[in-house]
Amino acid sequence: MFERFTAAARQVVVGAQEEARGLRHGHVGTEHLLLAILAGPDDPAAEVLIGMGLDHEAARRAVVRLLGPGDDAEVLASIGVDLDAVRAAVESAFGAGALDPPVDEGPRRRGWFRSGGSKPARSPFGQGAKKALELSLRESLRLKSGEIGVGHLLLGVLRVEDGPGLRVVADHGLDPAAVRRAVEAKLSPSGSARRE
Repeated sequence: MFERFTAAARQVVVGAQEEARGLRHGHVGTEHLLLAILAGPDDPAAEVLIGMGLDHEAARRAVVRLLGPGDDAEVLASIGVDLDAVRAAVESAFGAGALDPPVDEGPRRRGWFRSGGSKPARSPFGQGAKKALELSLRESLRLKSGEIGVGHLLLGVLRVEDGPGLRVVADHGLDPAAVRRAVEAKLSPSGSARRE
């Protein structure tokens, strides 16, 4: 399926993993895909959301409010423990990555969802993110696109009904159906310049 992804859509998938790591969440969810989409503000799909008032920073704050920090950083900070300072001290004594979780040596799988090997383990994709990626393919087929672009990823995120990504959009006061229509208009051949 990933061979159909545009370079920009692949970057969103990688960016979603980085967003999950940055928030110290143990999985990649629809909320991380949404954040990665918004991290590319020049993309037509991101332009739709930004034009409706939802930018990366607002979405990130909403994700943190919705799901909290991925670890106990906030609680520890409230009692005066700075995790970044602790990490820096440990890494200066024991080397970079000393506190990183060990690489999973479980069954080796090929593709984007694999873990193990000599590379650091990727954040695992949660069911919602997997469903959004699958739905992005369906959206691409429905719209008769020859590839899966960032807009299709956003449409997939919006179709995961119980996903945090959809909730962030709705909680921001946006109508998901209106967002879908605007993204579909951008994806249509007669829509504005496509940069996916």
